[in-house]
Amino acid sequence: MDYLNGLNEAQRTAVTAPEGPILVLAGPGSGKTRVLTHRIVYLIREMKVSPWHILAVTFTNKAAKEMRHRVEEMMDGRLRGLMMGTFHSTCARILRRETDNLTYYDKDFVIFDTADQQQVVKQALKDLNLDDKKFPPNKMLNGISNAKNELLTPELYSATNYIAEVTRRVYVRYQDILHANNAMDFDDLLMNVVLLFDERPDVLEKYQQQYHHILVDEFQDTNTAQYALIKRLAAGHGNIFVVGDSDQSIYKWRGADYRNINRFREDYPEAQQILLEQNYRSTQIILDAAKAVIQHNSNRVHKDLFTKRHGGERIVVREAYNDIEEAETIVGTIQNLLLDGRSPSDFAVMYRTNAQSRSIEEAFVRANMPYRLVGATQFYKRREVKDLIAYLRLVHNPLDSVSYGRILNVPTRGIGAKSKEQLEAWAAGKGWSPVEGLIALTTDPDVQHPFNGRAFNALSNFGNMLDAWITLRDQISVGELMDTILEQTGYREYIDDGTEEGEERWANVMELRSVAAEDGSVNLSEFLEQVALVADADNVDETVNATTLLTLHAAKGLEFPVVFITGLEDGILPHSRSFDDGESMAEERRLFYVGITRAEDQLYLSHAFRRAVWGEPDVCVPSRFLGDLPMDLIDAVGTSQRRQEAKSRVSSWNQSSSPAWSPPKPKANVVQNRERPLPQPNHLKPTNHPSIHPTTAKFKTGQKVRHAKFGEGTVIESKLMGSDEEVTVAFPGTGIKRLAASFAKLERLDN
Repeated sequence: MDYLNGLNEAQRTAVTAPEGPILVLAGPGSGKTRVLTHRIVYLIREMKVSPWHILAVTFTNKAAKEMRHRVEEMMDGRLRGLMMGTFHSTCARILRRETDNLTYYDKDFVIFDTADQQQVVKQALKDLNLDDKKFPPNKMLNGISNAKNELLTPELYSATNYIAEVTRRVYVRYQDILHANNAMDFDDLLMNVVLLFDERPDVLEKYQQQYHHILVDEFQDTNTAQYALIKRLAAGHGNIFVVGDSDQSIYKWRGADYRNINRFREDYPEAQQILLEQNYRSTQIILDAAKAVIQHNSNRVHKDLFTKRHGGERIVVREAYNDIEEAETIVGTIQNLLLDGRSPSDFAVMYRTNAQSRSIEEAFVRANMPYRLVGATQFYKRREVKDLIAYLRLVHNPLDSVSYGRILNVPTRGIGAKSKEQLEAWAAGKGWSPVEGLIALTTDPDVQHPFNGRAFNALSNFGNMLDAWITLRDQISVGELMDTILEQTGYREYIDDGTEEGEERWANVMELRSVAAEDGSVNLSEFLEQVALVADADNVDETVNATTLLTLHAAKGLEFPVVFITGLEDGILPHSRSFDDGESMAEERRLFYVGITRAEDQLYLSHAFRRAVWGEPDVCVPSRFLGDLPMDLIDAVGTSQRRQEAKSRVSSWNQSSSPAWSPPKPKANVVQNRERPLPQPNHLKPTNHPSIHPTTAKFKTGQKVRHAKFGEGTVIESKLMGSDEEVTVAFPGTGIKRLAASFAKLERLDN
């Protein structure tokens, strides 16, 4: 058994454990993949289990391929019959074999991706005569997916409120359309196998006899359907070997439930539990910091992570004035470390939300340093960012046919393919561009056109908006032009459906709004040129030796010699959505823990004094998680110098900013010169940081207000949004405006 010689004592105990249920709780960097692959080899070599009697499931194709490669390497060749793959690929294979036992599908069934699913939901809403603005397709799809993950068919789905009842009706129609198309979505692959096993015990028994041993990777990320599947398969023999770590469960929004580890203990009280605590990745300082952070979570199994890499460099905690300085400091640090012999691929920059990547990407572009973006579309290539830029490009150049084609019916405004084709043919016949034709429908009452009333209204309404924007483009700032376009098109309602993805898309739009606000003197032409230059530089070959930029969620399973974690502020990490929910806060802490434990040698943590929140610069509060770090493990860099820099930068910023973008007044916990005490070592002890968000609305429905530009109006609605208050006001003669209170400077005319 020479292949066991490289294992430590705990790993060897797991690999050579006798048959039966086994729970391996593997800390980060503790060699869980090594344990899984060696366990498979041990089963085949020492326990004489045939490869076709083994089922190993994981969450990514990459992980499955790596595991198979390692097993084949140790076994000196391919292992015929060994079933190894993701949950979804495994279930798809089973369903292909069992189509004769399925009611609605034949062997040629197709699998619909997310875009296909959205189209099906839209069709279901249309068939049910439901407004997709009141019931956003993404929100409906999210509800359907959650139901399937909990093994709730349309018949079992129980509605407890009106939205749930609508979701149930859409779910029923959604499934009917899938069946008519001989199609399954990703969630169906899991649910249909479990339902098949429940309906046909003989089929379940066949697979129980085939798979004598079941091994599961990343067990903490399983959902209800996945756990139900493996539990049924293992019911006949109990040979289930699961590897996971509840401290690294960060995908609750995808249905993952770390509590399955506790359920496993309850379902298999005789299970052998093995802890993998020796880390092969990080220094002891990094591990001690990670342990100090995660120990504040309850309902977890303590693991005393240790390594033979004693000591290590202390963790650097930095405060920047804003996100731009934060990004520039990171790039400067990387440049210095490159001079010390590091390679560009040694570095990773991590952040909580995709919108944070914009300033970091631009800093790399300015420094002419290569980077690759993982797990997300590059900022200027994201759909919502490209949409808004297309609007601006079309206002700047009405002959831009590419931008015209992109946003003609985005958001949906009733201009279908037929109307678009008719518009282009009619405009071409008159020697006009399509945009010129749109504007002519508005400005020339005598123009002859072929459109019926409905098409004419849709086209002329859009033409009217375009004409107004073109008139305004040289009279207002780029930021104000963006605000006007976003408001008049209802773009926020189009992309923000209340889900985390919707909020992320709107955050990206607000990040672009922040770019426009950074230099109020730049005109539209200059702004578009700057954006185009950054976007052109985004085309970086992923095979080059480059720094990796990625979200903390995308960092799971990866490791880098040097890691930077940015945006460590309350409201970002932890995210503001977690403030009132204990379990969500615990997951945010796990996310930070995962980020820390990606680092091998050096870890840099940063936060900003000011950061644009919802498009406006705001004073930030350092993340409460920083207070969990023991003082003997960290270096707080340049705090006295940073105070002076922050003071001078704020003063300079105040003098150069336009009146429309003056900084908000300091909150009660910020001294009047806007100098906030920066994190001295003794400030990083656990504290209860005050919330940066207002708790009550300043304005109320029916209140009279005055705006410097729009005049007097009446408040229709007011609600708290992040660190600001969003006020909807009806202005006679101007219309309804949605305004940020700190930006609009509304004057209250009554009490």
